[in-house]
Amino acid sequence: MTARDLLANWQALGSRQVPANGIELRVVEHGEGAPVVFCHGFPELGFSWRHQVFALADAGFRTLTPDMRGYGGSSRPARVEDYDLLTISADLVGLLDAAGLEDAIFVGHDWGASVVWQLARAYPDRVRAVAGLSVPATPRSSAPPVPILRKRLGEDFYMVWFQEPGVADPVLDKNVRHTLLQDDVLSARNFLDTDRPEPPLPAWLSPTEFDYYVQAFTTTGFTGGLNYYRTLDRTWELTAHLADVKITQPSLFIAGSTDPVIRFTPLAKMPEMLTDLRGSIILEGAGHWIQQQRPAEVNAALIDFARAVA
Repeated sequence: MTARDLLANWQALGSRQVPANGIELRVVEHGEGAPVVFCHGFPELGFSWRHQVFALADAGFRTLTPDMRGYGGSSRPARVEDYDLLTISADLVGLLDAAGLEDAIFVGHDWGASVVWQLARAYPDRVRAVAGLSVPATPRSSAPPVPILRKRLGEDFYMVWFQEPGVADPVLDKNVRHTLLQDDVLSARNFLDTDRPEPPLPAWLSPTEFDYYVQAFTTTGFTGGLNYYRTLDRTWELTAHLADVKITQPSLFIAGSTDPVIRFTPLAKMPEMLTDLRGSIILEGAGHWIQQQRPAEVNAALIDFARAVA
């Protein structure tokens, strides 16, 4: 299937607005069978899972793929406090309720991975199994995470720079193409340097697919996604009661060997959190956007995992 066909087929699936946890989520559904919910990260959309949605549906699963709170066609609450991970987890429980589902297999990438790891701990009865891409499950930090990041990595580190509302937002919104093509997100300087020549599209992203993202974020801006970073400390405070709770459901982790995220979130601590880890797959030479960059390998791993736990 060409990229243009993939985009056309994705758009042909349509979507519906689902009331969940006091907001609405725009959700794309496809396929029949055991349910699999895909949760995207920053700066992405449900569209980021286009390869997986068709592959999992063809393999006999019912896929539900929302634009997460703050993104795309879903609600974008104005308050920063409305983006902590317990609130986002409650959105997904609301999605299950609206779909008439007791539980589902949850798959998340980037912030979506952080969400599904948290969901599995906060609502264990609603998570049949869980797969995280790019961001590993880690134990609770000894103190609020933002001061730790600020001390270790400085004010220029992107997660620190993102903290103050109204600072990063206009910079990212000003040139959506520049923001989405950023190939080194770890330093705020790279976002601020808008005079740099626009890098070429990565080989795994076609111009039509890229335009889909550009149009969406031109409409919504990036504030909704940035608010996930701004509730890092709030989430830490709200989840004290889960500090010693392990993830006991069947789990899977997939990451790219060149992904910068796994440099500052070490994998060694993941077994402390996951008591039924079925696999930890590192795709050699792959970067952060693995479900789009290496869809065949990601699809095969997810299908094998889902069939084993469905």
